[in-house]
Amino acid sequence: MKSVTRSLLAALLVGATFALPASAKDARPQATTPPAAQARTLTVFAAASLKNALDEVDYAYAAKTGVKITASYAASSALAKQIEQGAPADVYVSADVAWMDYVNSKKAINEPTRVNLLGNSIVLIAPKDSKIDNVTIDQGFDLAQLAGDGKIATGDVKAVPVGKYAKAALEKLGAWTAVEPKVAMAENVRAALALVARNEAVLGIVYSTDARVEPGVKVVGTFPASSHPAIIYPVAATSTAHKDTADYLAFLRGSEAKAIFEKHGFTFLVDPTT
Repeated sequence: MKSVTRSLLAALLVGATFALPASAKDARPQATTPPAAQARTLTVFAAASLKNALDEVDYAYAAKTGVKITASYAASSALAKQIEQGAPADVYVSADVAWMDYVNSKKAINEPTRVNLLGNSIVLIAPKDSKIDNVTIDQGFDLAQLAGDGKIATGDVKAVPVGKYAKAALEKLGAWTAVEPKVAMAENVRAALALVARNEAVLGIVYSTDARVEPGVKVVGTFPASSHPAIIYPVAATSTAHKDTADYLAFLRGSEAKAIFEKHGFTFLVDPTT
């Protein structure tokens, strides 16, 4: 009798399992998406001057891989400090070697992934309707006199790469002492560019690639490459980067990214990997 009872109970339990109402089925634990499939977003901290070009590169990468890139643009100095303080970035692209050295000294990047990716130049710009034009930038040129009573916009010369390059060039050319009181230091190169475009500064020193994307300014002179340290954009994965970062860095070094960066006026410093 006991065995018959056990058999009846087992049958009832099996029947109850298959007869669960839809609401009860929905309440069961659901299969979770594997972590690797969930992590399909990478965060890139990049120098402000890279915005237009890198946005296009990131779009191409996302279209090819399905990985979304979230980019944060600011001065390399500000981004380096954020990474040092633990900001959740996967990739850092600096507009100079010094700030990449800084985050490396803080053990905040994966040093073997570091590569000098891009080059650039600095130019003298003026508002598009300015009478200033065709300035020969050479030893002893009088930038202070050229600016008159106006301001000369560039990045913070103590921290922002474009400002550091600008100061180095002006010192080398013998123009810094007279120019220093006239310098309007902006938080990043795009902010300096905007000051000139809005006629709030009569001149500005920015990257040549920035001048290309702002119709409100014109290039009136180019600083000799010999007047300042080489302008180099190093890139590296951070020490907390997601594993997908390696594939993204490989894409940045590839021929498709090279074509985009060169279209925007950057010099590609590495041999394309693909």
